[in-house]
Amino acid sequence: MSLEEQLIITLCNWLKDWTVEHFLHLAPSDEFYVWTVRRPNYQNDRIWARSIEDIEEDERYREMVKNQSCIGVFIMFTCKRLLWVFKDKGESWTGQYFRDIILTQSVFPFLKNEDNVIDPDEVIFVHDKAPCMLANKTQHLLQDNDVKFWGNDI
Repeated sequence: MSLEEQLIITLCNWLKDWTVEHFLHLAPSDEFYVWTVRRPNYQNDRIWARSIEDIEEDERYREMVKNQSCIGVFIMFTCKRLLWVFKDKGESWTGQYFRDIILTQSVFPFLKNEDNVIDPDEVIFVHDKAPCMLANKTQHLLQDNDVKFWGNDI
C-alpha cells in the first residue's frame, strides 16, 4: 500500500465517527496571489484591441505588464465568518512573515473570538500543507498558542 493510500485510510478512520457538528468546527485556509496588470478602476487606461497582435505591439500594454503588482492573500473561513489577510506591499511571503504577521496578528485572534467560531476551544485550523505550514516552527507556534490543527500526518 502506498503512503498516499495509507494517509487516506488514516484520514477516513479519523473522520468515520464525525457528525455535522464536528465539521462546523473546521477552519480551512489557503494562500494565493493576484497579479494586477493595470491600475484598478482607472477607466481611461483600458486597451481596446482587435487581435492579440495589436496588444503585443501596444507600448502601453507592455509597460503595464512590466510594472504589474502582486497581491498576496491569505484566506480562512469558518461556519460563521470569512477572514482575508493581504500581504504587506514589498514583503516576501516567508515562513517568518507568515508566522509573525499572518498567524500571530490575524489568525490566532480570529480563532479565539466567539463572534468568528462556534467554540474557540473546539475549532480546528486546517491548512493546505504549503511549506510555510509544514515547517516545524509553524507547527510549534500553533501548539504554543493552543490552536488545534490538522498536523502533517493527516
